[in-house]
Amino acid sequence: MGFENPTPIQEQSIPTALTGKDLIGQAQTGTGKTTAFGVPMMENIDMDLSAIQGLVIAPTRELAIQVAEELNRIGQTKKIKTVPVYGGQDINRQIRALKNKPQLVAATPGRLLDHIRRKTIRLDNIKTVVLDEADEMLNMGFIEDIEAIMDSIPSEYQTLLFSATMPKRIQKLAEKFMKEPELIQVKSKELTVDNIEQYYVELKENQKFDVLCRMLDIESPDLAIIFGRTKKRVDELSEGLSKRGYFAEGIHGDIPQNKREHTIRRFKSGSTDILVATDVAARGLDISGVTHVYNFDLPQDPESYVHRIGRTGRAGKKGQAITFSTFRESEHLKAIERMTKRRMIKKNIPSYDEVVEGVQQAARDELIEMIDKGEAEKFTHAAEQLLENHHAVDVVAAALKLLAKEPDQTPVKLTEVAPLRGKRVRNDNKKRSNYRGGGGGRGRNDRNKGRGGRNNDRNKNSRGKNYNNKRS
Repeated sequence: MGFENPTPIQEQSIPTALTGKDLIGQAQTGTGKTTAFGVPMMENIDMDLSAIQGLVIAPTRELAIQVAEELNRIGQTKKIKTVPVYGGQDINRQIRALKNKPQLVAATPGRLLDHIRRKTIRLDNIKTVVLDEADEMLNMGFIEDIEAIMDSIPSEYQTLLFSATMPKRIQKLAEKFMKEPELIQVKSKELTVDNIEQYYVELKENQKFDVLCRMLDIESPDLAIIFGRTKKRVDELSEGLSKRGYFAEGIHGDIPQNKREHTIRRFKSGSTDILVATDVAARGLDISGVTHVYNFDLPQDPESYVHRIGRTGRAGKKGQAITFSTFRESEHLKAIERMTKRRMIKKNIPSYDEVVEGVQQAARDELIEMIDKGEAEKFTHAAEQLLENHHAVDVVAAALKLLAKEPDQTPVKLTEVAPLRGKRVRNDNKKRSNYRGGGGGRGRNDRNKGRGGRNNDRNKNSRGKNYNNKRS
């Protein structure tokens, strides 16, 4: 498959998982954890047994699909098949795929429960259960569904749990369903910052869109993901960017699954170079070549920041993460810095002159690239004719003007989103931080119970639920 050296999570997880021990791996997407749990799962498969022997439970449809694709690549030589099972796709189509006797299933919790109840997925021969991105499943309200799934497995099985963060509810889940698990932690700096330059821009809410466009013009990212806090925000941002001539498309939980998959395919192929997304819709996306991540809105909780910026700086490549913060969100920004153990560098708002210079530089780079590739040779005769009557500098200047994209000033108005605030609350005579979204509070634990999986993976992130800030 082209692997030469294991990543830290692979190097530490594979030998432990091969022994059959339960394992907790603290690692985000992009560190190679699918292979870290995929290889031991493959080694544990009995090829003489025509039954499902392993489950991977993931929070989103996209992640379930990607995990299945990766496992099918890993298992290709041994002819081990993995079927993805998720909400939003015709269940009869999935039933037909399951009749082909796959050894592994990658599933979202709600749809997996549907299949278990229909007896189209039987759990009698399960040997390994993987909980992938457990903290996100917690945030989306899937924990009770996961407990129901694991309670219904009759046989002894190995559990591998992977999570970028370790809130108390995840630890309790591990205590309930895991037997003396070994904890493997990839250091925070390895998770978040090695290959990612992190910046922030302090600005007013109504400045954000114009500043974003200026930065896109100056930096000319190959592929960029822009995060908005709500579905409405994503819709308005993608429409506004398209109005100004950028190739941008949006994804969130209310967009039909087939359209989301089409948008992601276009982004992977480079047909679209800007993807605007909510946290959950972009969670687990494994897309190589993303050079920039823009946090147009701060995430509801510091943990989500880790997952957002993990979309860039992958596979040893460099990436940039730029976060927009209004003046009233400084405390929230500090909480993110405390968690990542790294200070963000302040970026100034770029001036119009800097944008013009950036556009001109991009045009120069495009010309040079064309010359280096030899793509201009068939225009040599036309160029010679031009130079007979015009000065060379004038000809090149005209070519640059044609290539250069003038900064677009088309008016775009976004609905304002209230800033996040860092607020101290007193509880049992002890102070602790409790970050709340200004546009709608984070709600208590009991409000979330039973919502997530039953609705087949709808995007809950924009509602701002966060179990980590539960009050006692």
